Amino acid sequence: MYSGMRSLSQSMAWILVGLSLSSAGWTSSVFFTTSAPPPDLYEASVPELQAGLTSGQFTSVDLVKAYFARIEEVNLQSPKLRAVIETNPSALERAQALDFERLIYGPWSPLHGIPVLLKDNIATVAFEGMNTTAGSYSLLGSIFPDDAGVVKRLRAAGAIILGKANLSEWAHMRGILAAGWSGRGGQTTNAHYPNADPCGSSSGSGVASSIGLTAVSLGTETDSSITCPASNNNVVGIKPTLGLTSRAGVIPISEHQDTVGPLTRSVVDAAIVLSIIAGPDPNDNYTLAQPSPVPDYTLALNTSSLIGKRLGVPRTVFLNDTITGNDPYVNVIFSQALLTLQQLGATIVDPADLPSAYEIVASKNETIVADIDFKVQINDWFESLVENPFNVTSLADLIAFNDKYPALEKPTGYIDQSVLIESEATTGRNATFFEALAFDREMGGSQGIDAALKQYNLDALVLPAPGYTSTPAAIIGYPIVTVPLGFYPDNVTIGSAGPNTIYPAPGVPIGLSFLGTAWSEYSLIGFAYAYEQKTMTRLQRKAYAAAIPQTQLADVIGQ
Repeated sequence: MYSGMRSLSQSMAWILVGLSLSSAGWTSSVFFTTSAPPPDLYEASVPELQAGLTSGQFTSVDLVKAYFARIEEVNLQSPKLRAVIETNPSALERAQALDFERLIYGPWSPLHGIPVLLKDNIATVAFEGMNTTAGSYSLLGSIFPDDAGVVKRLRAAGAIILGKANLSEWAHMRGILAAGWSGRGGQTTNAHYPNADPCGSSSGSGVASSIGLTAVSLGTETDSSITCPASNNNVVGIKPTLGLTSRAGVIPISEHQDTVGPLTRSVVDAAIVLSIIAGPDPNDNYTLAQPSPVPDYTLALNTSSLIGKRLGVPRTVFLNDTITGNDPYVNVIFSQALLTLQQLGATIVDPADLPSAYEIVASKNETIVADIDFKVQINDWFESLVENPFNVTSLADLIAFNDKYPALEKPTGYIDQSVLIESEATTGRNATFFEALAFDREMGGSQGIDAALKQYNLDALVLPAPGYTSTPAAIIGYPIVTVPLGFYPDNVTIGSAGPNTIYPAPGVPIGLSFLGTAWSEYSLIGFAYAYEQKTMTRLQRKAYAAAIPQTQLADVIGQ
C-alpha cells in the first residue's frame, strides 16, 4: 500500500504543482511562500491544500481546526444545515501525527493530512470515538469490529477522518420520508436556498462538500444516493462500478447495487479520492472481479478528452417531464450542455434510446431485490456487532425500537417506516428474488445501457441528473459521474419536498451525469473534467449568505 501510494503521489506531481499554483495566481515555476494567502476553504481543492501543507504554509492541525470551526458555524446553529452528525474526537491527534510524519518522510499520497468526512453508514474503529449508526438511535453506541474497507485505504494514504455526515436514515430504506432526515441527525437542508431539498441519501456528504465543511467526503449509492446529492448541491459525485470500491464495513441495503464513492468540489478531487479508495478487498468478494491494476484516475484529467467521442442521449422516458417530474427548465439547460459538448469535440447522438426504458420505469423488480437483500444483510450486520447496547438484533427489533421510542425516531412529519415493514415481510432469496435480479441485469445492461452503447457506437451516455437517470446504472451496477450543470432560476415555482423541505427552489443546483458500461470510470472522468473546465458552472453561484461559513485558515494558523 505504501509504495503504491508513493507512485500515485509521483504521478500527480503536475496536478499538485501546476493546478494549485495556477489557481493561486502563480504563472511561473515558483514555490508557495507563506506570504501568499491560504486557499479559501469554500473552494479549496485537494491539490491546493496539499501544496500549502507541503510548503509549511499551514498544517493538518490547522485544517482540522478550521473545518471544525466551519461546521460549528452552520451545522446546529442558524441556518442549521445539519450536514454533520458528529466530529471525530481523535482528528486533531491524528493530524498532529501526520504533520510530524510529513516533516520526516514527506507526504505519503495526495490525501496525506487531508480531512475526509464519511457518511454515517461507513464504519470506523470504536477506539477513535465515533459511532456508525446509519442515522438511527438504535445503533448508538454499537461497535462494529473494524474499519470499513474504504476507510482502511484512506488511513493508509494518510487521510484524516474528520467525522460522520448525516444521511437519509438507513440510506432511505426506512420509509417514505424527506431526503436527508435521520433520527440522530435531524433534517439536513441544502446550502443554496433555505430549507431546500439536499437530496439523498448521501445528503450530509453533499452539503458538507458544497460549502467547505470538509476537504472531501464519501457517500454511498444503491440508486441515486451519490448522483442526486451531487446534483442538488453543486458538487461532483462518482458512483463507481459495482465492485470497484469495497462495501465491507458499510451498513448495507443490497450487495447487488451498493457502492461507495466521493462527493467533492471538483473532478480533480474526485479522481484523487477514487484512485485511493478503489481496489480489491478480500472482505468484499465483488471487488475481486475488478480489472487489475486500479487505474490512476488523475491521468484521465485531460481537457481534450471529448474530441472524437460519441455521446448518446437516451431521451425516451428520461427527458420526459411528465414521467420524470423534472421542471422543463432542466431540459433547457441540458440542451445548452449538449452544444458545449459538441464544441469540445464530441458527436452527440440524439436520441440514443434504451430499448428497456419504459420497462425500467414500470418495473418493481429493483424494489423486490432491495427489500429481500436488506432484510438478509441488515440482520447479518446486527449479528456482526461486538457491542449492541439497545439489543436490536433483527429487522423486526428495529421496527419495534422505532415504535417504542417515537420521540427519537418518529417525530411529527417523520413517522413512516413502511419500507422497513415491507422488507421484514419478505421470506428470503427465493425464485422471485432471482427472477427479479436477472430481469434487472438484463434491463440495465443488455437491453439498457450496453444496448444503446452498441447500437449507436457510443462512448458514453449523457443526461441531466434529476429524474430516473441513475436507475439503469443502479440495477446493472454501472458507473455514473455527475458534475454541475446549472441552477434553477430565481423565478422558479417553489415546490414541496417534505414536511420541512422544498424543491425546486431558486438557485438550487442541477447536475449533468455521464453514464457508461462497467469499469468505464476512467473515460467518464475525462469527459466530465473536460466539460467542467470549459463551463466552470460551480463557480457561477454560491450558497446563500447565511449558509457560508466565515472561518478561514488564516483565523486558526498559529493558534
